[in-house]
Amino acid sequence: MVIYETVCYVIDGKKLLMIKRAEELFGAGKWSGLGGKIEAGESKEQACVREVYEESGLHVDDLKYHGSLGFMFENTEESIVVFVFSTMSFKGVLAESPEGVLRWIGFDEIPYDEMWDDSRYWLPLLIGGKDFNGEFHFDREVSKVLDYKLETL
Repeated sequence: MVIYETVCYVIDGKKLLMIKRAEELFGAGKWSGLGGKIEAGESKEQACVREVYEESGLHVDDLKYHGSLGFMFENTEESIVVFVFSTMSFKGVLAESPEGVLRWIGFDEIPYDEMWDDSRYWLPLLIGGKDFNGEFHFDREVSKVLDYKLETL
């Protein structure tokens, strides 16, 4: 089974808006960009805009699509494809949601040790404005990358 999701990094100067996922959610306690599952009938862009609004109260537009990341997990048939976006265009008042805690984090303060292990490979590419595609094979128990392929476009 393949699950399709989006992730978006809202950028303000040299800071990223990040969310630390609530304990009852997938990725609990980990920092990430904003995003989630694509609902039936939505485009990846529509899902991205909706998810950012639901998780932060911000309206985003002028999305930059960077590429896709595939995630396979050891000992399961489940895989996830994540469409990766960033934007510098946002408006509204930041509002926390049940999804987790929000924080603006400087490019030089990104908490890679508190994120999914794959982020250290591709997030610097996103910050650099590059496009990329990747595949990551995970050990789900310890959230560590076992193997990966990543290419810039």
